[in-house]
Amino acid sequence: MTPEDQERLRRFRAGDPAAVEEWIEAFRRPLFGFILKMTAERDDAEDIFQETWSRALKHLHRFRSGNLLSWLFNIAHHLIIDQARKRKPDTSLQAPVADRSELGERIESPTRNPAQLTGDMDLHRRLQAAIARLPEEQRAVFLMRAEADLPFKEIARIQGVSLNTALGRMHYAVVRLRKELAEDYAALHR
Repeated sequence: MTPEDQERLRRFRAGDPAAVEEWIEAFRRPLFGFILKMTAERDDAEDIFQETWSRALKHLHRFRSGNLLSWLFNIAHHLIIDQARKRKPDTSLQAPVADRSELGERIESPTRNPAQLTGDMDLHRRLQAAIARLPEEQRAVFLMRAEADLPFKEIARIQGVSLNTALGRMHYAVVRLRKELAEDYAALHR
């Protein structure tokens, strides 16, 4: 646990509500980004994000040490699985996400001209669609690593698999994305 998180935990236990607000803001981007990409529906993502924090705060008194963000990812991952089990069969978790992500924002630059920006946005959409088509286990590993930069050991723990399985899922996700986006990758390096 980082020193900032330890201090926030101390403040939370002392009854300071600002500590929770700081945590939510600090973890919003990676956690909400992961949830949104796994659910593909903004309303569902917002519900799961809120439920993740609700459950975390309810059980925070039990949290002693470790990576708080990993713990939140674990809670969110289980909520996403629960939601997928409850979904009607005609609802797909593979639908492309229309929302912008950190991955897409890395592509863009304020110094690019409109034609380049349009191309970047097209590439962003193709990238998001390719990520959305990954098998759920691979997509989860890829997003936890790409969005939150979680260590593979933590990802394996969250998914309840061995480290080698988590690494394998990431490998297969990257291979599949490279294959699917090979033309885009070649165009970027010309």
